[in-house]
Amino acid sequence: MYPLIEEAMKMPQEVAPNEAGEMVLINGGEFVMGAEDGEMALARELPSHQVFVDPFYMDVHEVTNKQFSQFVTCTGYLTEAERSLPWEVMKLRLPDDIPEPAEKLLQPGSMVFEMNHEIFHLPDYSQWWSWVPGACWRAPQGPGSTLEGLEAHPVVHISYADALAYAHWCGKRLPTEAEWEFAARADRTNVTYPWGNEPVDVGEPKCNSWTGNFPSENTASDGFVGTAPVKQYAPNPFGLYDLGGNVWEICSDWYGENYYRSFNPDATAMNPAGPETWEFKQEPRDPKRVIRGGSFLCNDAYCSSYRVAARMPFSQDTGMSHTGFRCAMDAPLTDE
Repeated sequence: MYPLIEEAMKMPQEVAPNEAGEMVLINGGEFVMGAEDGEMALARELPSHQVFVDPFYMDVHEVTNKQFSQFVTCTGYLTEAERSLPWEVMKLRLPDDIPEPAEKLLQPGSMVFEMNHEIFHLPDYSQWWSWVPGACWRAPQGPGSTLEGLEAHPVVHISYADALAYAHWCGKRLPTEAEWEFAARADRTNVTYPWGNEPVDVGEPKCNSWTGNFPSENTASDGFVGTAPVKQYAPNPFGLYDLGGNVWEICSDWYGENYYRSFNPDATAMNPAGPETWEFKQEPRDPKRVIRGGSFLCNDAYCSSYRVAARMPFSQDTGMSHTGFRCAMDAPLTDE
């Protein structure tokens, strides 16, 4: 167990779940999880497989700055981005030949997206992501930035332990990625997006995504350049908002790049909760969780991760300016 996760799981409950944001009852059931051929599927989304999930509750929208601020005020909790990381801990996650970084890189901070008008090689995301000392949930762009006017926006720069701590405090938990996808599909088969099958750039804006040429030009034709206040776009049939775009949402599962291949194609998996540990060959020492739903940075030319089957690895102890979460909660089982 990781120390901050242990701390998060000991967080005392101080707020009743019904006081920590509206939730929707999801009745559960069986569905086909994963991508289908012909929908821009990636290997990590294949093969599709049968899954059953029990009933559960899910937050209507992503946890906002206002909600998270209440949690911090009541508990004094310090997020991972606000804590320095000793080199003795960091080096365990890195190749043996990596030298100790400059002192400023060991100071509290987080990863911040910065639009770059001179992009030379799209796979090199360091052209638009920067480590910013002092960046955290209360200063999302770094020192000098504030939450003024962002109270209804989703909280960002959140690590897995931070999300877990908030969830425990209000008597909730993080959703499994199976629950998340079931909620996003909303009892519909062969659906590509939370809103249906119409492409994101056809008709009225459907989510907060990148409109224009990523990452050098954003036309804001959907109404926003960065994060948007929650509930700005139509909900899916279950009454859930922003399951596509706005911010990535942290799930409880470890990320396994080949996890879907482990399912029996002739059986239904009952309430899968992810692999026993992470698997990500590119960064084998860095613990990865699953994130779902895409963010305001998603664009069909680069990342179509507002699809209901899309899944990504997320460094569990790293905050980023496009990553947040929503909570779930068990629902009573019935005999019906």
